[in-house]
Amino acid sequence: MSTQPSPWTTSAVDSVTASDAPRRKLPDPFALVIFGASGDLTRRKLVPAVYCLFREGRLPDTFSIIGFARTEKTDAVFREELRKGVAQSCRVQPVDDESWQAFAARISYHRGDYEDPAGYEALRQRLTESVEPSGKLGNCLFYLSTPPVCFEPVVEQLHASGLVTASAAGTWSRVVLEKPFGRDLSSARALNHRLQQFLAEDQIYRIDHYLGKETVQNILVLRFANSLFEPLWNHKYVDHVQLTVSETVGVEARGGYYEQSGALRDMVQNHLMHLLCLVAMEPPSSMDANSVRDEKVKVLKALRPLPAVCFGEDVVRAQYARGVHRWQELLGYHEETGVAADSHTETYAALRVWVDNWRWEGVPFYLRTGKRLPERLTEIGVHFKPVPRVLFNTGETAPLQQNVLALRIQPDEGISLEFQVKVPGSQLQIRPLKMDFSYAESFGREPPEAYERLLLDAALGESTLFTRSDEVEAAWAFLDPILDACNHQRAPKLPAYPAGAWGPQEADDMLAADGRAWHVTRRSQR
Repeated sequence: MSTQPSPWTTSAVDSVTASDAPRRKLPDPFALVIFGASGDLTRRKLVPAVYCLFREGRLPDTFSIIGFARTEKTDAVFREELRKGVAQSCRVQPVDDESWQAFAARISYHRGDYEDPAGYEALRQRLTESVEPSGKLGNCLFYLSTPPVCFEPVVEQLHASGLVTASAAGTWSRVVLEKPFGRDLSSARALNHRLQQFLAEDQIYRIDHYLGKETVQNILVLRFANSLFEPLWNHKYVDHVQLTVSETVGVEARGGYYEQSGALRDMVQNHLMHLLCLVAMEPPSSMDANSVRDEKVKVLKALRPLPAVCFGEDVVRAQYARGVHRWQELLGYHEETGVAADSHTETYAALRVWVDNWRWEGVPFYLRTGKRLPERLTEIGVHFKPVPRVLFNTGETAPLQQNVLALRIQPDEGISLEFQVKVPGSQLQIRPLKMDFSYAESFGREPPEAYERLLLDAALGESTLFTRSDEVEAAWAFLDPILDACNHQRAPKLPAYPAGAWGPQEADDMLAADGRAWHVTRRSQR
């Protein structure tokens, strides 16, 4: 008889937490160049993520971080700004002086214009001095945290200056692009075509930080590493699937930007489409990047085209109005700075979509996202078909709630399964109960931040969690008819929902017409 511990024992979990094997480390030498380095993303997310990698021994002995932006700034000022950001946002605390000084010594700031060749020549000189004293370029990861309009000129200048070339002599150069990637199908295609004139596809890393979250990655493990779930993951047993991405914040100071975006472009085209693909995809032949991404593209191409109407049965668009949430009075969208008084930009979107393939025939997927909702959460709810209307699901005990498998992406990452149990006692009382798994509680620590995983993957050439060009275009192809219709159809005004509510009545009505309702699985209190 085997004496090995069960994988569910405390000792097994502790050993996984302690070893974290296999431990991945970046190649030596390595340079991260951040374009748009004076922006908020660098201070709040990127550099805190790199500092965590540094503290955990993931960075090589020879590495540098160079911030590239138009603003005039000294190295000292840049480093101090970053230290404040790391102290506020980094998962690894405290930020002690000794570790910070060792880290900050590798950071410098480079002022330049994105279209000026001289700035790139000076950057090349700085890279050869800081990374490879022999005068040769080392491994470089260029992160474009810039407005999308800057993507083309930056990549063109990187290519012209010889900073991005085909891999040679064991070194590499790659480019990470923040979303949004295009604003419709035609602009996404044009941008892909333009970038591929200067870069190979395997040098382009289109990032969506949602794909770096631990629970998102665990979707495939849950499905394909457990014989319990995969046989049920189809139209025979699944009634419907709900995907919710809700935010409590409004547009804040980004009203001007949001007017050109809206919930469909800002959240549905990327975050929700990625989650949908991972839930609905077929098992890949292997876990290599292209095999996984091939299956995601198949899902997008199997989506049933929605009617090209802005206000259809399958699409709900709305805006938040004045409301009160947690005793705080909140402005309506039309009252936000930078928002037009007659704006038709949606801050909320809900869709009913269908994946027309063998596995998902007849199973609706309900997607919703919005700003100024009651809770900040991202959740996938797989609702299984109800038991027959006999035995327990009849009379006083009916109707029984459906079994729901909920995957919490954020916050409090974990998985919950709702099922029916008998309440102890002489009476036959049935109520739902939750089996709940939390990453933090089970493994004794919070999971790594998404940008830690994604930056490490990009530097190691692992592209599974990044978006390929055909996936971007397939997602836009699905949404384009709706966006085009909204450009040409104008109603007097969009439906409204009070700030702090779960959305407009029209979204509830869409599910009610199918005999269903929106559902969020909250953690049981312990």
